[in-house]
Amino acid sequence: MNTRRFDFAPDFVWGVATSSYQIEGAAAEDGKGLGNWDAFCDRPSAIYEGHRGDAGADHYRRLGDDLDLIAALGVGAYRFSVSWPRILPEARGTPNEKGLDFYDRLVDGLLARGVTPYLTLFHWDAPQAFERLGGFRNAESPAWFADFTRVVARRLGDRVRHYFTLNEPHAFIEGGLRHGRHAPGLTLPLPEVLRAAHHALLAHGRSVQVLRAEVKNAWIAMAPVLVSGIPASNTPADVEAARHFTFGQNGDGLRTTAFWTDPAMGRGYPADCLRQFGAHMPKFSPSELDLIAQPLDAFGANLYDAPLVRAGQDGQPEVVPYPPGSPRTAFDWPVTPEAHYWAVKFAYERYGKPIVITENGLSSRDWVGTDGQVRDNERVDFLLRHLSALERASREGIPVLGYFHWSLLDNFEWNHGYRERFGLVFVDFETQKRTPKESYRVYRESIRATRSPRTTD
Repeated sequence: MNTRRFDFAPDFVWGVATSSYQIEGAAAEDGKGLGNWDAFCDRPSAIYEGHRGDAGADHYRRLGDDLDLIAALGVGAYRFSVSWPRILPEARGTPNEKGLDFYDRLVDGLLARGVTPYLTLFHWDAPQAFERLGGFRNAESPAWFADFTRVVARRLGDRVRHYFTLNEPHAFIEGGLRHGRHAPGLTLPLPEVLRAAHHALLAHGRSVQVLRAEVKNAWIAMAPVLVSGIPASNTPADVEAARHFTFGQNGDGLRTTAFWTDPAMGRGYPADCLRQFGAHMPKFSPSELDLIAQPLDAFGANLYDAPLVRAGQDGQPEVVPYPPGSPRTAFDWPVTPEAHYWAVKFAYERYGKPIVITENGLSSRDWVGTDGQVRDNERVDFLLRHLSALERASREGIPVLGYFHWSLLDNFEWNHGYRERFGLVFVDFETQKRTPKESYRVYRESIRATRSPRTTD
């Protein structure tokens, strides 16, 4: 078995992650309301081969077994999201007690197994009632999200201290409202999309305020995608070009990391994004920027891949193709472990906050062999390479708090249905049987090796 001992701080958080809609199933049980992804799955051709997320990985019914898998993996933390329509079926109003009971059982089960819960409030799973009210286009949406946060905090805040507010806001705003590939599947004019983006950031700020008020010693971050560049060489010019690409305007401004993270970190909207959007950008006040910029405890980063970047003739970033035959995932994403050094370095330089990798993983074409084993060697290699790059950042003094592997289970991969498998555990979606993969064992043994005391001959 190919395992490694890593040189991380003793309190480094080893974790694994999931999201509610992708695994829970039970889409219309125990009072859960219709969700935006339930509705999106009804659209012809919206999801690969007409797949639906109704069943997911049946986590709602198999909670105990899945918590045992988390405990046996040896991670110290589990990042999960709560389903807004399961808790507030109509987006507002009276909470669904059975929905809250489920998350009580989840949190209590984690704590009983010695695993720390890290709760994500919004991982794209909104009530369809919220969408009927205009979703994040509605100026009242920050208040509704704050109310949802308050319900969660008052029910679980006595046991859950760690929170993420929004997961990948660019995906549910750009993907859901501009390009229509995600729920709610709209293709709106740019000014409406930007207004929704601003409201989503205000919702983040309101949510942080609620958590600070309701949860003693709350630890709070956001989980954006970190769209980074990797220097094509170690020359100062290429390093600076990659740094600029990472937090500068690098194409569509809504996919620019800094559009989301600069306001949340107190820097306001980036000037180059404001120039790009011009009059399409909604009016906002200094007090609104102050609301967005609530103090956070860490910089969370969903970090998967990154392009090679060099300095062009004018010094501006220029993307360089990877050599032919370079490794790629089943999703056709380049395999770029170096991003876990460079992106982390650039983020710490810019914001001065401890870094936590909130998602990292790959899709591969896994299946159960004739011997009953799942030998996902690509994932094993991917995992060890990315952790090694993160270790390099940590050794250079960057405060790397932890790493959450995506994902615990094969699951419903949004508009790609069940085609893409990201799990450490294989799920047969007909029988819902779980089979831990080789990567599960390697991750477990690497965690054990890192935690064990060093010995000398």
